[in-house]
Amino acid sequence: MKKILTALLLFILCGVLAVVFHTCSSTQSVGKSIKIKGSETIVNLIQVWAENFTKEYPTHNISVTGGGSGTGFASLINGTCNIAISSREMEEEERRLAKSKNIDPVEFKFGLDGLAVLVNKNNPVNKLTLGQLYDIFTGKITNWKAVGGEDRRIVILSRESNSGTHMFFKERVLRNNDKISKNEFSEHSLMLSSSRAIHDEICQNPNALGYVSMGFISNKVKAISIAVSEKREYVYPTPESVINKEYPISRPLYLYTNGSPQDNVKMFIGYALSSAGQKVVFETDFVPINYKVNYHEKR
Repeated sequence: MKKILTALLLFILCGVLAVVFHTCSSTQSVGKSIKIKGSETIVNLIQVWAENFTKEYPTHNISVTGGGSGTGFASLINGTCNIAISSREMEEEERRLAKSKNIDPVEFKFGLDGLAVLVNKNNPVNKLTLGQLYDIFTGKITNWKAVGGEDRRIVILSRESNSGTHMFFKERVLRNNDKISKNEFSEHSLMLSSSRAIHDEICQNPNALGYVSMGFISNKVKAISIAVSEKREYVYPTPESVINKEYPISRPLYLYTNGSPQDNVKMFIGYALSSAGQKVVFETDFVPINYKVNYHEKR
């Protein structure tokens, strides 16, 4: 009798384990959620990707939140997201911290962006050099009259320090890609939480200027042309000038995973880099990594 009961219990246990194993396997392959976190600049693009992806795969659950590129990297390192989205490269210090926690960041470049310098549409200034931008954002030039504008105080707008956009603009414009430089934004800069906030402030403030992703260029503000120096050509931020490396304040855009992506994360990365995903990059006013494909016709 005991042998029969033992055999029956083993049979039931095997059945339960089989059900649990099947459920776990199914969850990993089709039902597992994807958590994406990071750059405010590209969060709207990623949300469009997520919506399109879940239409194709309805059992998938994708959450997308911003907070800045640094926040995305911190989340990846702490194991609280599957994909970090960033408008800058991961820094060496972040990589060392990741390694200390057995996290292996793998980078995927999916697009390009130009940082547009915006002014109020009634501002007569149409162009600036990188040197003039340096002088303005470090506080050496404080009046629009010094760069061909009216006799008005310049109001400097910047993204907050956890933003990849903030970091890239500082490294490119204030430090001229010099790793030793310690140049910082003027202490009188107003730090705003998003590119949208900068755009909206410039709309109503005739003295303001700030830098945003070129996707935020609109007829409510004016993007100015930028030159490396007075002797070089002034270039307006467009997809063509970014992909041709003519516009001097351009940058790549990234996705980061912990190790080589697997299962549905791999599927999502594949979609992002596919022609369909790259078309969304163009339609949200960024530059696809394979811009040679004809994306000139928007929906």
